[in-house]
Amino acid sequence: MNKPLEPLSSEQQAYVRRRTDKYFTKSRQIVEKFGDKTVTYGVFLRRGVICAVNPAIEMLRQYYPADATPLKITRLYEEGAFVPDQKPIFLYTGSFAALAELETLILQRVGVACVSAYNANRMAMNLKKAAFLDMHARHSPGDDLSLLAAYGASVGSRIAKLNGATGFVGSSQDLTAHFYGTEQGIGTMPHALVGYAGSTLRAAQLYVETHPQDNLTVLVDYFGREYSDTLEICRWWYNDYLPQDKSGLRQLSIRLDTHGERYAEGLNFEKSVEIIVNWLHMPNEYEAVRYVMGEEAYDADTLNIVKDRVRRVLFGTGVSVAATIQMRQTLDTHGFNAARIVCSSGFNLFKCKMFANSRAPVDVVGTGSFIPENFNDTFATADIFMYDGQFDIKVGREKLFQGLNP
Repeated sequence: MNKPLEPLSSEQQAYVRRRTDKYFTKSRQIVEKFGDKTVTYGVFLRRGVICAVNPAIEMLRQYYPADATPLKITRLYEEGAFVPDQKPIFLYTGSFAALAELETLILQRVGVACVSAYNANRMAMNLKKAAFLDMHARHSPGDDLSLLAAYGASVGSRIAKLNGATGFVGSSQDLTAHFYGTEQGIGTMPHALVGYAGSTLRAAQLYVETHPQDNLTVLVDYFGREYSDTLEICRWWYNDYLPQDKSGLRQLSIRLDTHGERYAEGLNFEKSVEIIVNWLHMPNEYEAVRYVMGEEAYDADTLNIVKDRVRRVLFGTGVSVAATIQMRQTLDTHGFNAARIVCSSGFNLFKCKMFANSRAPVDVVGTGSFIPENFNDTFATADIFMYDGQFDIKVGREKLFQGLNP
């Protein structure tokens, strides 16, 4: 149930006026001098997104004064619904004097959440069996973006889960954990701990000694011995440590986060091609790329721009599909089938799609790359299209709002 509106305190007024665009404050002053009108705004983005506008609507309710013309909010899309480009997402009607200064604050809370929701949804739907961990915090300039991006990802994830995906299961930080239904952030070790410990195995042992109830995820790329260190970890875990664990429920995961400037241990381009070709049962590198891209996309890419991007994901340096397959095969060959694989490093929508099309054996994806790559995509717009109940809008925007009834 929505909280009842209250008159704005002087502190709330000051909060809004320090953050709004100055021309909105001057407009408010003009309207207050020459007479208020009831206006209706429509909010839209210029690209397709998933609706995640609760933060914007909550802000609107919080800062719209109770002693003004009653506020009316009309949702045109439910939270989690796909919104086509340049389609209004929601409308709001009220006092022009009361609403003018809120436009900036409303728009700040629309784009990042909606684009993040779209990206997270598509990532989860491509890799439906993989669990996702929100690790965007280090890419955020502060709490505002963190909260909006995580909220958006949780909305996109929720819709993906309704369609059979595992989706996002947690966040790397406590601040946003509640969006994913958990009380605390999830995580085990950074590279710094491996360097501190002096070996990958010792880092794992230090972690277990300090956090004996946790599942264990071990970073294995610090020393460039991804597969050798993985086998050393697994032998210790399954042969020495786990038999002493009375619960029998603890899980070991191996996290690949190889730097993008080098190949994982023992791999190069030719070896990576061989791994992918055998995995996909394709005759050569080119047919493997065609299979992963899809025939129509492959044939349409006459300049080889997308093909080169696909090759980097499949056969390139860093956390490639080939490196992930090699990890799974290394684990299985040595009898460590129970160990899960966590992949991180640049897992945006494109990389997730290529991993999915390659049937890459990844169990968990740690990523912050659902946040918008192109910040222009997040630029939302609000237009007034009705003054005192009469349709009126700047030339060129008529079609966006014609026929809407707030």
